[in-house]
Amino acid sequence: MSEAVVFKEGGYRYLKAVFQYSSGVAAEPGFAIERARLARPLPLAAGFAAVEAHLRALGRPSTAFAACELRSPAPFSEQGFRDFNRAYVQTLARWGIYKDETNPVARTNVCPAYGAPAEPVLYAFSYSVPAPEAKRGSFIIAGGGEARDGAGSFAERTVRSGDTSPEAMREKVRFVLAEMEQRLSALGFSWADALSTQAYTVQDIGALVGPEIAARGAAAGGLTWHIARPPVLGLEYEMDVRGAAREILI
Repeated sequence: MSEAVVFKEGGYRYLKAVFQYSSGVAAEPGFAIERARLARPLPLAAGFAAVEAHLRALGRPSTAFAACELRSPAPFSEQGFRDFNRAYVQTLARWGIYKDETNPVARTNVCPAYGAPAEPVLYAFSYSVPAPEAKRGSFIIAGGGEARDGAGSFAERTVRSGDTSPEAMREKVRFVLAEMEQRLSALGFSWADALSTQAYTVQDIGALVGPEIAARGAAAGGLTWHIARPPVLGLEYEMDVRGAAREILI
């Protein structure tokens, strides 16, 4: 896991990953990260307009945008995912965040199995605010599935690709938990700092929640299980972790 890179214009540091998102963000000293969830998710263009309005009302620049959570109709093909991401980063480029294939913004993008949106929507977003007297660090760990980093297709890099047996799901869960731990550590945190842990899968992980997730210390603040699929065909399990300083509903 690479070291955190400071995005000074945003007031946060991030873990560099791929062009479409970073692996996680954490507030720099003097700042805190807040999370806002939309009571009614909005199509991306309207959602980004809502982000701009919210930041403007707070007197914050667009570069304060640090993370977002999207919901998509169904998992993408690999090419479809690339096409979607190229369109997605155009807004971040306009905001002065995305540049030269580097993207500080963390992201979770999953596909609800029930009540799926007709098009990709913005579900929630996080941003930095001045907090000179913040008593604890705040962070957002991006969603991550059971695909290893590196070259090759998703299928080639996926843990137990095509297998959803109980033992395969156990391996997938363990892999993703280890990835979350690495990201937390790289930003200076641990499970003890996590206020909210989320799992995204349509597979039955009920038997794994206790011995694999809670026993590892990953559910001290509870575990929210979303019946949703990761964003790329063939992936079965995703997680993200939050330690925002404040969460609001707008």
